Amino acid sequence: MDASLALPVLIGLITVALVFDCPNGIHDAANSIASIVPTRILRPQYAVGWAAFFNFITFLFFRQQVAQTIGTGVIDPHIVSPRVIFGALMGAIAWRLITWRLGIPSSSPHALVGGFLGARLAKAGLEFCRLGGFR
Repeated sequence: MDASLALPVLIGLITVALVFDCPNGIHDAANSIASIVPTRILRPQYAVGWAAFFNFITFLFFRQQVAQTIGTGVIDPHIVSPRVIFGALMGAIAWRLITWRLGIPSSSPHALVGGFLGARLAKAGLEFCRLGGFR
């Protein structure tokens, strides 16, 4: 890639990742407190704070195992490019919007894995499939 395009491409990918993350926060964070608020165990302000706190500290317990599995266990790192990342994010965004519109429950992380698999298939075909690489 041309060095003059590297920064705009990076900014674009970060923007698309943030667009993906917005519905993720809307759906997944709400699901984590869905039973606490109606049962009045916690008030909504405390439940949201509780969810935010535990979502933030999760990395302390799980470290980078999930990211490592996705980064090396699902797709061969040698074929990852900005186009593959963009395709994966756009596929995940489209899937989340479709399921949201139809009222079908779905998971953002599962949509992202599906997006990566679809982008990998579109770029390299079946030979780079590493589905047996899950630990």
